Amino acid sequence: MVKNNHGSLREKIRFYLIDCNSVPGKLIDIFIMLLNLMICAILVIDTYNISDATRVFFWNLEVVIVFFLIIEYFARLYGARNKLKHIFNIYSVIDLISILPTVLMFIPAFSLNIGVIKILRVFRVLRVFRFLRFTADQHFFFGSITLHLLKVLRLLMTLLIIFFVSSGFFWFSEHSVNPNVENFGDAFYFSVIALTTVGFGDITPLSEGGQWVTVLMILSGIILIPWQVAQVVKEWMYVSNKKDIVCPECGLKYHDKDASHCKTCGHVIYQVHNGD
Repeated sequence: MVKNNHGSLREKIRFYLIDCNSVPGKLIDIFIMLLNLMICAILVIDTYNISDATRVFFWNLEVVIVFFLIIEYFARLYGARNKLKHIFNIYSVIDLISILPTVLMFIPAFSLNIGVIKILRVFRVLRVFRFLRFTADQHFFFGSITLHLLKVLRLLMTLLIIFFVSSGFFWFSEHSVNPNVENFGDAFYFSVIALTTVGFGDITPLSEGGQWVTVLMILSGIILIPWQVAQVVKEWMYVSNKKDIVCPECGLKYHDKDASHCKTCGHVIYQVHNGD
């Protein structure tokens, strides 16, 4: 059982939020993931024809969620061992991008400009990148997963992110000029059809922005998806040529099929005896 023997606030934050392997730390991870799901759901719902009262309710809910995300961001910054390195870490940059659109809405210089408001609101779609934090390592909530399963998860996450981000930007570019794109669902449908190169032709981009979003979406799919697939195939080929044996001395998993000693520490891991 993991025990926290550190007394300072910074060390407690680092233990539960950054280097978390404890049950409370995992529960915090789950809570943050649920907040991410809710805020992405709010973005999708906001594109549909809902009443003003419902829209206000979801806006207030978004503000509350972002408040918790702001606390998380500064808590991670406070608990970081190297603050400058933490600020420019890719996950920290994504965290900052996820909270800025809502925060800037409260600044008069931004909130009084309708054009800026529309841009800020569409950039909320980038919040989906926060889910990458949960695939950073093999320690997955209350257990761990194999490396090749983690890479499969990253592949699925890459697909989801490409579809989600493309749909958000495509809706922003097209919904005011394209009668076939009325909500996020229409944009998501187009993204799937375009990225899979099916091309039914029932929805086509009419604006220059929509055309550029389509081009970038297809290019990102061509580049990122094969790369992730190659990583998965490479891992499966590596595992298929190894023995699933864990070294009791150093913990190294997967060894050559003809190996009798660990290649890292030299400990005996497999011994063939006569008659076996």
